[in-house]
Amino acid sequence: MSNTSHEVAQGPHHNSGAASTALSAHSIDKKFPGVLANDSVDFDVRAGEVHTLLGENGAGKSTLAAVLCGLYQPDAGYLMRNGKRINLSSPRAGLQHGIAMVHQHFRLVERFTVSENVILGSRDLPFKLNRREINEKVAAVAESYGLPIDPDATVGDLSVGQRQRVEIVKALYQGAEILLLDEPTAVLVPSEVEKLFENVHAMTAAGKSIVFISHKLGEVVEISDRVTVLRNGRVTGHVSGRGTTDTKELARLMVGRDIELNAQRATHAIGHEVLQIRNLSLSIDDVAVLTDISFNVHAGEMVGVAGVAGNGQRELADTIAGLISPTSGSVGISGAMTTDCGPVQAREVGLAYVPEDRLGMGLVPSMSILDNLLLTRDRKLVVDRVSVRPEASRLIEQFEIKANGPDHLARKLSGGNAQKVLLARELSGGRSATKLLVVCSPTRGLDVGAIETVRRLLNDARSAGQAILLISEDLDEVLSLSDRVLVLYRGSVVHETPGETAQLSQVGAAMAGLAAEGRS
Repeated sequence: MSNTSHEVAQGPHHNSGAASTALSAHSIDKKFPGVLANDSVDFDVRAGEVHTLLGENGAGKSTLAAVLCGLYQPDAGYLMRNGKRINLSSPRAGLQHGIAMVHQHFRLVERFTVSENVILGSRDLPFKLNRREINEKVAAVAESYGLPIDPDATVGDLSVGQRQRVEIVKALYQGAEILLLDEPTAVLVPSEVEKLFENVHAMTAAGKSIVFISHKLGEVVEISDRVTVLRNGRVTGHVSGRGTTDTKELARLMVGRDIELNAQRATHAIGHEVLQIRNLSLSIDDVAVLTDISFNVHAGEMVGVAGVAGNGQRELADTIAGLISPTSGSVGISGAMTTDCGPVQAREVGLAYVPEDRLGMGLVPSMSILDNLLLTRDRKLVVDRVSVRPEASRLIEQFEIKANGPDHLARKLSGGNAQKVLLARELSGGRSATKLLVVCSPTRGLDVGAIETVRRLLNDARSAGQAILLISEDLDEVLSLSDRVLVLYRGSVVHETPGETAQLSQVGAAMAGLAAEGRS
């Protein structure tokens, strides 16, 4: 590693004169009740570059991005645009200065067309709209940055990647010169990520500035000209981008120590069948959600299910957990048929379940951490909380849950910390009879250090002989941990491959519905 590629500093990392700086933040402080989200943060982005904001969950990167676009106003510090000091009272004021944010959760009206969404909110529209003229303008903007989209298409009919394209086109149409992309690859399949990166390069080649916000280290290394790392609200370092840094260095700057996220596989022979899925189908309101699914998971094996959100993953998990009765087919756990038997019976024969909806289904928001940890362990009417309090405190420390002790209410936890409580309950070993572990998006919203911990716990459970079904939209996670990989598309298993030889391109194509070979 070159000594020049890493600079620990508290000021912007300059390689050229101030004239090239498009937007800069100086000594930004932003406070929320009990939290100093940004602490004397300096940041700048130049014309024609991609500058990434990287940090753990809660490090302050999203807060800083919100300040940069006018969504939040800083408690101290100031912004400069092209060398002149500016005050942004709102996102509209940010847009007037050519700054726009493309949020992770799209803000589009599904029943409107692409053009209608693009012009929505514009103040300079004539009283009578010329639809043809607007469509031509929208198409011209889209084409000029390699973002072709049908202006007359209804947004509700578009793929996730196409909807993101609409959001970017909308920002460009409204005159944005600086785009802040918040976790832009979180919901994209690999082919869509490649296309997004091509679009980003087209925009920077045209002189646009991109602030890229992401937790995916490999993508950060690939796309960034520069990286600014935040930890606990402060800048811990500035790193040069493409070809001069690696994921290990970035992870070390994020958490202050080396992180191990290498691929992990079963190191022993797998055992008997634990989960048996046979010809499973599910229809909801006469719509097929799952279609004729059959597979198994063995003791000591981790099977990963990849897929874009909305292709039946959640319903598959809930059916295995006994929360949904299938239309046809069967579910068996360790030889016991659990179809239509409900969630209690599924747990009694050895199921542990981490659902996707952490607060809606996994935890009871109005209950304490202690009571949530006890939910699935003991069905007694009277529970001795005193005797389990030390264990609850140990789990809070082990999983690095930021809370004021075991009595902290779940609803007052951040999303990442709520996920840690759920994982602590299901992965802590309190259920010694666990034979099957079904986990959905186990590391979503977690810091890279916590991700390392969760992956280690999953691997330990596999080594201890538990069968694990890992359902995740994070393809890197699935490919790194799974002994076998299944791809779910429109409720069917369309591709199956050993994890060790799984090809990103093939799995990604299957996720996008382009698998011609089916299961292999």
